[in-house]
Amino acid sequence: MSGNSKRRYIRLDVISGKNLQVPSQRVPAGIYVSINVDSHGQRLWKSTTGVLSSENSVAWGDAVTLQSPRSLLGAVRRVILYRSSHTLPAFSVEIRASPEAGRMLGNGEVIGKLQMSWGEVLNHGDEPFDLSFPPVRDVHPSLTLKAAVVQACDDQEGALPDSLVDCEMTRHTDAGHAQFAEYMASETVSHLNAAVEHFQVVLDQCPASHPDHAAALTNLAWARLQGYNRNHLQDIDTTISLFRDALALRPQHHPDRPLSLYNLTEALTWRHSKESTAADIREAAQLYHELLPLCPEGTYLRSIASGGGGIDYVIDECNNLPVDASNEGICLRRVVLDLCPVGHQRRPRALDELSRALLSRFTQSGTIDDLDECIQFLREAVSLCPEGHTDRDLYLNNLAVSLGICRFNHQGNPNDLDEAISLHKEALRLRPVGHESRDVSLGTLGLALVTRFNERGARDDITRAISLYREALTLRPPGHPRRDTTLSNLALALKTRYNKLDVSEDLNEAIDLYRESLRLKGLDHPEREDLNEAIDLYRESLRLKGLDHPERHVTLSNLSSVLCSRFRHTRKNEDVEEAIDLCQQSLEVLPSLHPSRYFSYMRLQEAHLSRYRVQLNPADLSLAVENFRLASRHPTQGFPVRIIMAYNWTVAAEKHGHVSALEAYTTFFELLDAHLATRSSATSRREAAAAFHYAKTLPVDAASCAIRCDNLRHAVELVEQGRGQQWSLASRLKTPVDDLESANPTLAHKYLELSKCVSNAAQSSATTTDRAAAERAATEYRRLTRRWEAAVADIRNLKDFSRFLLPPAYEDLQAAARHGPVILLIASKYSCNAIIVPTSGDPHHVPLSSIALADLNSLKRRFPGAIQNAKWKNPTEPRNDLIVLLRIVWHEIMLPIVNVLENVLKLKRHSRIWLCPTAAFTSIPLHAANPFLIKADRSREPCLEDLYVCSYTPTLSALVRSRQLMKKRDTPSFVAIGQGQPSPGKGKELLAVDSELELVRELVPATAKRTTISGDAATRAGALKALETNTWVHLACHGKQHPKQPYHSHFMMRDKDLTLLDIMERDIPHAEFAFLSACHTAVGDKETPDEVIHLAAGLQFAGFKSVVGTLWEVDDSVAKPVVEAFYKYMFHPKEAGVMDCTKAAWALNCATHAVKTKVPLEQRMVFVHIGV
Repeated sequence: MSGNSKRRYIRLDVISGKNLQVPSQRVPAGIYVSINVDSHGQRLWKSTTGVLSSENSVAWGDAVTLQSPRSLLGAVRRVILYRSSHTLPAFSVEIRASPEAGRMLGNGEVIGKLQMSWGEVLNHGDEPFDLSFPPVRDVHPSLTLKAAVVQACDDQEGALPDSLVDCEMTRHTDAGHAQFAEYMASETVSHLNAAVEHFQVVLDQCPASHPDHAAALTNLAWARLQGYNRNHLQDIDTTISLFRDALALRPQHHPDRPLSLYNLTEALTWRHSKESTAADIREAAQLYHELLPLCPEGTYLRSIASGGGGIDYVIDECNNLPVDASNEGICLRRVVLDLCPVGHQRRPRALDELSRALLSRFTQSGTIDDLDECIQFLREAVSLCPEGHTDRDLYLNNLAVSLGICRFNHQGNPNDLDEAISLHKEALRLRPVGHESRDVSLGTLGLALVTRFNERGARDDITRAISLYREALTLRPPGHPRRDTTLSNLALALKTRYNKLDVSEDLNEAIDLYRESLRLKGLDHPEREDLNEAIDLYRESLRLKGLDHPERHVTLSNLSSVLCSRFRHTRKNEDVEEAIDLCQQSLEVLPSLHPSRYFSYMRLQEAHLSRYRVQLNPADLSLAVENFRLASRHPTQGFPVRIIMAYNWTVAAEKHGHVSALEAYTTFFELLDAHLATRSSATSRREAAAAFHYAKTLPVDAASCAIRCDNLRHAVELVEQGRGQQWSLASRLKTPVDDLESANPTLAHKYLELSKCVSNAAQSSATTTDRAAAERAATEYRRLTRRWEAAVADIRNLKDFSRFLLPPAYEDLQAAARHGPVILLIASKYSCNAIIVPTSGDPHHVPLSSIALADLNSLKRRFPGAIQNAKWKNPTEPRNDLIVLLRIVWHEIMLPIVNVLENVLKLKRHSRIWLCPTAAFTSIPLHAANPFLIKADRSREPCLEDLYVCSYTPTLSALVRSRQLMKKRDTPSFVAIGQGQPSPGKGKELLAVDSELELVRELVPATAKRTTISGDAATRAGALKALETNTWVHLACHGKQHPKQPYHSHFMMRDKDLTLLDIMERDIPHAEFAFLSACHTAVGDKETPDEVIHLAAGLQFAGFKSVVGTLWEVDDSVAKPVVEAFYKYMFHPKEAGVMDCTKAAWALNCATHAVKTKVPLEQRMVFVHIGV
């Protein structure tokens, strides 16, 4: 028995602990269990340091096999023999909180201690049991243990005593913990002083190089912090310095860094709570941002840090800081937002505060990304506050202001303004009568409606705005601090209505309201004339705003404006001199890229131009032009106002004959191009262009200006640059890169990949209906566009590629005339001209001096009536009205051009020519010009189509691009698509469609792969697929030009319409020819007439090099002879089945001559050829 007992030991399992609260309330790095088994109290064994959970529990799962001291082995023997416990030696179990997760200084703070005998432990057998300790803050800590007698030893060694020095440090550290715990329980200052003294002794014994220096710093700092919190110590700055030093000694990945971060945040937030130091709360937020990822969910440190006195306090205090638009301020707001993940109740407020900072930076820098991000965050804030949330109205209002006042004014997108008004209306609904903020919503909605009235002129908007302002005024009675603002807004709305609708009583009321508003500002001066009064009031306002006032530049600009106005009335030079000086002062106080410098430049040009008109000093005109230049090119101001400035520059330069006129036109086109490029979809680009409707004549006016300057080459470049921007912006992603691939394959591949990404992003943005998703897509579009632009810049650095995708030079455009001259017809208010671009050499000018723009507009208005009248006549009756008009076209327009072609260029008869009409010319059938004269020998005087084979081209670039694409040709395949019975309500049945398709099929060479799609198979999807997979297409169906949305112009299919947008989005590089036997396929856009946005042009853009289209409605039965004649000439037996799309213009010319006796004039001239 004795031999067996020597091999028996006690195995003790420490399983877990519950209700483990630290007496001093200090956040521990961990909790451990200590076993002491001899009379000297030395620790025989220490468990691992477990992480305390948020539920004040720890799971250890540690085990020890105890084999000393010798008395214990005897006890084990007696237990085995007698199961007796009264003679067993005692031992102690301690639960301690460790302030360090790594190397420990001292033994930590005692949570609980129990003296017990081994018999009490072993009597539980092999079953786990709970051991309860004396209460800490009214809660009993407990351990779950298990003890068993075992025969084998795990060869574990107990902890060795510390060295002499360390033992002294340990004693002082443990004593400090004990005294500190007493202080926290009793708040007796003597205990605090004792704790600080002990910890200071330890720190003195731990130099900076000592491994426990950080722990010693932390113990002393924590005790001092709690004394400061209870007003028993005052020096918080030293305490924070101690925490900083400790943190510096615990770098990334140090096990005690999380606790050091927390300790420093606690000290900073306590100092902030007493001293309101903004720097402290900012730093605390940054520290929490680093701390939280280091604290796993469910840990005690995480729960304490995330509590109301921790991170939530920091978030709230940060949200109460003033708006800071600096990079550091916005970085802080981003940090606070990260501290509020999705689901956090403070996230909406954090989103709103970050959006405010971004909006403020936008107003200072004009960076659109800041504004877009601001709107994105506000959208999320609104989405997190559903109906019934107390703050929904606030975030709705802020989002509406960001959209309607800020982004609309900067970018001019009407959707932003419409959405803003809708949001303002919802916010107002959530602020019913009696709500404290109803007056704010009334004012913001009123302002948005006034803005929309100025844009669109809807009377309901201005009427509603005035009504809202009147209600707001009742909510801001005399004495209200913002009554003056509402008076001013109502006055502005009334003045706006007076200016647009001439409501006389509005002006008188507006003046009275302005006067009362100024009186409330303390700036009233009765008995002054209006301008003098305004000037004095602005002077007083300027006096009240010191030199450092952030809005001083606004008052300087306003005072300059009214002084300029008075100068125009009185012509007193001192007024305009002061106005100029004030603008210079404004520029001096504004940084070089501040958006508001634009307004100072604007005021300067107004002042100089006003003085020039009075004094006629050329220096003033030059200075006005210089400020036009600076304002229109100021990079941080939005495109819309800069475009307007460039437009005003063109007007002033033209009016006063300044040499900068051509530069002004070029600047306008460049800005408009850049503005349109920010829009991801073709539809939004057209809407953006149409917003500048007053400038739609600028392309032809610019060309006219260049002609008057005897610079014909530049005239061609300008008319090309100003026209067709919709097509050029869309086609830039489809530009062939064959030469680039040879020069730099890697860069070519990068460019093509980015072009594809930009195109996909554009389609995604265009097809998304959800506004938030659409904005994210638009943001991604802009990000990809910037990368694409960087790739383009790299390409331009290559030799021979310096003008890659830049507006083409004359030498580039002349490639359009490779197979015959191109005739630009320019209709400007300044003059009407033609420019002939020959195959080589300089262009030729043909003045059309006998016709003016007003004559052209009259002519184009008369054609629809003449054509309509012709339809009611018998086919054999003469079309006298039409003949009269076509004679005018011949004599006034085409004959002067023909004379140059024949006599100067020596162009042979039946040669090809291309017509490129602009403005009013686009609505006139130039190809049908005819003198309708009989010579003396009874022969007929030749018309234009007798002399030449005429084609049209929307732009020179379109023709150049088609020629480039001709280099790659596929095996011909022909599809005939017919739909005589579109979906119900879409149009009358076309009875001749099927017979037309059969006729075409018979005439197409058998060598071509021929397909016919009709009836139920002729759907939108079926037609699109046919367009993509065939090189030749004949389309017989209803076609409709959309007058307001030309991209919605369409061919009517069985199920859905096949729109111009559908066609444009397809890339069909190998397509060659399309015959559009449908109505209205080559009629342009009234809002942007120089864009030539129609179905035929869309097919050319998509890849078809040669297209036959129609100018007006076609009678399908009458069209059949033209179609038959066309294809017979196109596929003449002599050609042996060769399919050549460049013959289309000749074939159409022959066909219209061949059917003269069968088809009336208006049905022959309806067909036109576009392309190569």
